[in-house]
Amino acid sequence: MKYKISGKEDALIIVDVQIDFCPGGALPVPEGDKIIPVLNEYIRRFDAAGALIVATRDWHPPNHISFRDYGGLWPPHCVQGTKGAEFHPELRLPNRTLIISKATDPEKEAYSGFEGTDLNERLRGVGVKRVFVGGLATEYCVKNTVLDALKYGFEVFLLEDAVKGIDANPGDVERAIKEMLEKGAKKLTLMDVE
Repeated sequence: MKYKISGKEDALIIVDVQIDFCPGGALPVPEGDKIIPVLNEYIRRFDAAGALIVATRDWHPPNHISFRDYGGLWPPHCVQGTKGAEFHPELRLPNRTLIISKATDPEKEAYSGFEGTDLNERLRGVGVKRVFVGGLATEYCVKNTVLDALKYGFEVFLLEDAVKGIDANPGDVERAIKEMLEKGAKKLTLMDVE
């Protein structure tokens, strides 16, 4: 089935395509940068249709609870104002992109672009009904953003050709995709979007 992008009711959500999550960064997703050309083509199509483009980013304070030194699972990454927190330089975000900073409270983890942000209100405020989600990492921030979008009542599409996961335990990515689809997300690729 082909999906025609609606400039009014659709939004493209690009999750955490930041330097620290790409090869060479502090917490790299293997081959995380390989999805950037595909994301750029989605950006081009959504921008041409006049649809909203959203880019979420981890924007951690230096003492964030997710960091190992503070009891978390991860090495320090995407610390506010650092090079690693910047969007990958090859990601072609238009000037009008809505930037959503998450995990800004040192005491709260936030994998989802909706958690602790005004993303739901911003989408509703401009009449968005369908969201198309791609980015990093499939089984963490992408999955949680997709599940929250479903919870808030959006029709949600996972951009299967524009996500990459860590797969720390083999099968994690596959399980995450299965969970998103079971909860109501649909998957598609560039070939399905016009």
